Amino acid sequence: MKGNKPHIYIREATAKDAESITAVLQGAFAEYKVAFTAEAFTATTPTREHLVLRLSEGPIWVAVQGEIIVGTISAVLKSKEVYLRSMAILPSARGQGIGRLLLGQVEEFARRHNYERVFLSTTPFLTQAIGLYERDGFYRSDEGPYELFGTPLFTMVKILKPAEEWENRGQRKRDGHYGS
Repeated sequence: MKGNKPHIYIREATAKDAESITAVLQGAFAEYKVAFTAEAFTATTPTREHLVLRLSEGPIWVAVQGEIIVGTISAVLKSKEVYLRSMAILPSARGQGIGRLLLGQVEEFARRHNYERVFLSTTPFLTQAIGLYERDGFYRSDEGPYELFGTPLFTMVKILKPAEEWENRGQRKRDGHYGS
């Protein structure tokens, strides 16, 4: 943690958080606005009303520092997979591990509910986010979509091990066995 910044925690969002989440999305993507088409930027930074509707598609989590929402991520639940969207962290809060915390929250949720993989779409110009995803075990896939209203996209995927395999791995580590 840098300086004297308050502790960061992750919690599930509610409809009351929609305005703050909208502000985080606007703030996080503002510096990239010129790289998006106008339509893609609008889709990437949805309105408060649209965010409230997204709550019915899957959970949304927020990263809270002090009393302020500084990051967010949402999930769309598919049959055996979780689609990540709208991961954003305010520029002033970057570099504190918030992205890892948000990704970890989604992965823990996906494992607990026996989803087999997590995937996302991103733009080639979001290089810091791409690096985070790669460090977290995501890899590029040939799957679409390939664009969002004229802005290029590519898909990244992370395959999840079955929950019992993951738990057994943790037990082996506690027992002093570190193999996979």
